[in-house]
Amino acid sequence: MGGFFQELAKKLAEQWVALLVVPGALLVVTAWWTVELGQAHALDLRELTGAVSAAGSVMGRQTGGTQVVLIVAVLLAASGAGLAVQSLAGLTRVLWLGQWRGPLGPVGRWRVAHRRARWGRCVERRRSLERAHPRQSRTPDQQLQIDLAADRANQIALAEPGRPTWMGDRVHAVERIALHRYGVDLPFAWPRLWLVLPDTTRAEITATHAAFAGAVAVGTWAWPYLLLGIFWWPAAVVGGGIGVTGWARARSAMTDLAALSESAVDLHGRALAVALGLSEPETVGPLSIAEGEQLTALVRKGR
Repeated sequence: MGGFFQELAKKLAEQWVALLVVPGALLVVTAWWTVELGQAHALDLRELTGAVSAAGSVMGRQTGGTQVVLIVAVLLAASGAGLAVQSLAGLTRVLWLGQWRGPLGPVGRWRVAHRRARWGRCVERRRSLERAHPRQSRTPDQQLQIDLAADRANQIALAEPGRPTWMGDRVHAVERIALHRYGVDLPFAWPRLWLVLPDTTRAEITATHAAFAGAVAVGTWAWPYLLLGIFWWPAAVVGGGIGVTGWARARSAMTDLAALSESAVDLHGRALAVALGLSEPETVGPLSIAEGEQLTALVRKGR
């Protein structure tokens, strides 16, 4: 047990350094540069070199004990900055998933209407091509045009948009598909479905969700750099790069997470119906809409 706790402490220390101390230290250094340089000397290397030399001289004149205290103070400041930034992860997640409330509500509604109109035009284009080129006499080039029109609609959303952001609509699409294809109200049914999923499926979904959470954590570090950019514009450039990196990783992770969640409903929805006594154990295949509506009625409990 002693070895186990030592290894656990080592892992926690590694996570602490990787997630808080290192990025927090970089932020503290950037904040110091911001104070020293400002907008007037944003890219003045001589000014920066002089500031670093002066700080080094001041540090060198201190006693060993004072230097240790200063180093500890910097580490504590880095950790505090890391904790403060990570507390904003919820804000990043809300913005990226399109859960806009309050002052952002009207903007969100406008975005949903705009995305819905674009998606509708693409879907109508695909349907008009299908009507113009019946399947029985359709050529490969005509099929390619139909596929491209469908792909343009899918790039916007996999179902009629209901959120103001692309990532939010990936979640929304899974819920809409579960409801319209199987009659399952997924927000109510998902916790029960999770309990009957095989371990391998849960492991895949958990790993993908962790990747999304990690991307959100990366993107969250953009906020303080963008704030510092008001006083030192290179920090805004750094913040923009961090934000784009986190956003791109989050889009990739959300694509996988939505696909896995939808697949879990396809493959294991009946397992939940069997567990709740709504379907016979020997029954196979996807849920019917009637079965899904019964399942929804049961898990909602009149709510």
